[in-house]
Amino acid sequence: MFIYLSKKIAIPNNTKVNCLAWHQNQGWIAVGGDDGLLKVLKLDTGKESQSSVGGQSAAPASVNLAMNQTLQGHSGKVQAITWNEQYEKLTSSDESGLIIVWMLYKGAWCEEMINNRNKSVVKGMCWNDIGLKICIVYEDGAVIVGSVDGNRIWGKEFKKTSMLGVQWSSDSQNLLFSVKGGQVHLYDHEGNFMNKITIQNNLGANDLAEIAALRYYLKRTKGIRDTPTKSVGRPLVVAFTSGCIQFMRSYTDDKPVVVYANMSIGCCEWNEDGTVVAVAGTTKLQGDSKPSNVIQFFSSKGEHIRSLKLPGTELSSCAWGPGSLRICLSIDSFIYFANIRPYYLWTYFAQTMVFSSNQGLLFWDTNNNICRIKSVPHVIDLASHNNLCAVLSHDEASSRLSLCTALSTSVDTRLIPLDAVFVRLNGQFAIIASRTSFVLCPYVPSQATFLSDSSTARDASHPGPHLLYNMF
Repeated sequence: MFIYLSKKIAIPNNTKVNCLAWHQNQGWIAVGGDDGLLKVLKLDTGKESQSSVGGQSAAPASVNLAMNQTLQGHSGKVQAITWNEQYEKLTSSDESGLIIVWMLYKGAWCEEMINNRNKSVVKGMCWNDIGLKICIVYEDGAVIVGSVDGNRIWGKEFKKTSMLGVQWSSDSQNLLFSVKGGQVHLYDHEGNFMNKITIQNNLGANDLAEIAALRYYLKRTKGIRDTPTKSVGRPLVVAFTSGCIQFMRSYTDDKPVVVYANMSIGCCEWNEDGTVVAVAGTTKLQGDSKPSNVIQFFSSKGEHIRSLKLPGTELSSCAWGPGSLRICLSIDSFIYFANIRPYYLWTYFAQTMVFSSNQGLLFWDTNNNICRIKSVPHVIDLASHNNLCAVLSHDEASSRLSLCTALSTSVDTRLIPLDAVFVRLNGQFAIIASRTSFVLCPYVPSQATFLSDSSTARDASHPGPHLLYNMF
């Protein structure tokens, strides 16, 4: 992927920005800051260029504001904001503990509900996947779960527990709380303690000084463009201020992937389909006398993708835009926008262009200008030879290799016993490789089938014969 800064918005009176939230369906950007600052912005992107195949749109290089509304109601520092995308509501909270729910009425945002516990500051707010429940956690250990219509479902106070954040599980049956001391606690949806989440036991005390962000990827929209949650490599991320990031398959994962970002982490956010997590903070770059703001991007498996140095002094928040083609960052009293050009998987064979997009896997017949869409969760790589296309995708426990025709029909499939990342195809073999090993799968091009010991072995549940080579 390629990323570059494209726009900068200055907040009047040099008011510091503390938090951002970007509505994925409608494009509204909520901005919270000092002195009761709360704004809702919307970028006027004009007519975005639409590809004639697949409707894949690109983020334009320059944009203006279509909406710039200031919301009155907070007097203190606005520290937390979150969207309810299903019901189009905005929830904001300031340093005094005042919570306001906003609704859209006749094209403008207006106050709908107010709650003021007036005892402690809100440290985190999170709506569940379907937008019916919100969980609010306070620094003093108080937790409130309410409904979308404003009714309290339950509330509890956890003594001697200093809360830092909250996330719902993907099925809305559990709550995860990040607490001081580098711990994550798991509760059921009624507030009953279940257990502590496993933190990699070889991490030192300095690594676990504090949790900067706890993020559990939740599927946001419905349709073919969605990436099913089960296909996201490791949807649960625990990021520590020290730069340590733990990627987990679920809250029961006892073998997480741990990476070191070599930075002081301030925030992190998943993109729209849960394939990339953005991690922002500060680090001292080679040749610099002072720390610089940096944003890094990692895959859902914890693999580093790209880094970008940012201007300014204090980075406080980041948020992905619709389609994950933009990201905005709050730095000092400015909002910076960066455009993202992801790497699209593609291959060409039999006068057919095959490429991955946010709609799925598209087979474009260039002769007849016909496009066929094939739903394939988590495509890893594509390759082709003569009249066949090889599609490598990720299954729950292994990698899946499919041979497809130009009509997008899968004619044979194999499960590959590798955490595969690459595939290539020639006239005899499909070559599938991980970071340390590769597999040769023989196939018959004329029959578009993999070689197998018997005809029954052609079922996807039978891996079939293959040659495995380990390089290390």
